[in-house]
Amino acid sequence: MTRPGQPASAAVSDDALFGPEAADYARYRPGLPDAAVRLLAATQHGEPAPVLLDLGTGTGQVPRALLPVLPLVHVDLVDVNQSMLQAARAALEPVRGGCTVDVHIGAAHTFTPAAAGRAPTLITCARSFHWMSRREVLSMADRVAAPRAVVAIMGDGSLWTYEADWTAALRELIQSYLGEDRRAGTGGTYAGPGRSYEDDLAESAFSEVTEHTFAVSRTWAPKDVLGYLRTTSFARPALLAGRHHEFEAAALRLLQGHAREGVLKEDAVFTVLLARRPGGDA
Repeated sequence: MTRPGQPASAAVSDDALFGPEAADYARYRPGLPDAAVRLLAATQHGEPAPVLLDLGTGTGQVPRALLPVLPLVHVDLVDVNQSMLQAARAALEPVRGGCTVDVHIGAAHTFTPAAAGRAPTLITCARSFHWMSRREVLSMADRVAAPRAVVAIMGDGSLWTYEADWTAALRELIQSYLGEDRRAGTGGTYAGPGRSYEDDLAESAFSEVTEHTFAVSRTWAPKDVLGYLRTTSFARPALLAGRHHEFEAAALRLLQGHAREGVLKEDAVFTVLLARRPGGDA
């Protein structure tokens, strides 16, 4: 499961990245596959009081999916973006029951539990590990996690990396507006693949790793792809500035031209790396 190797910066300011797009993020970003949710819940079987630490939580997709199937007693949400954390807390309120929820704004590796007795038994990071100081995050996890805790690193690429005729045409359109290099972060470009997540984990305290993959078939309406693009670091509105409406009109025409019976198809692979300290459950 190789992902970008660019070094992570300090906490991004609230509005610098994705802040204005929190509502679109909640609406248009694909959720976790049901099979992946069941896998995560199964890691907590026999745990009398499961505690979740969700790093880079965004709008809270991971805890929102887990709460109906896992009796969590506490959830810590960590993100650099206040707008995302507000959206996550709101999303969890209808389903949390007696589970307590704390939010922490800041870089993932700076997390410290707000109260004693809340050592996480499950630490998750979905589609966000590449933004982080990965070695420092895993060191932090070792400091705060319960003895038999599980770390789950998850992701499935993006529409930029998915290979299909319609995504290739969409990439070319984006590049015609923003240049050949893929944009990333608040002002930089994608640095290319670095070391794998497996290598990061192998050098951490959580060196016993199993990989689980799940095939996912999605259908996209062209307008939903536009909503998704607003949430990405490679085509968000701020990058396009005054040309964003022009870009969206061109993208909609392109996507409608590629759609079959009004939909575009994506066949993704969602990968979950489960990591434990040596001697933990298999």
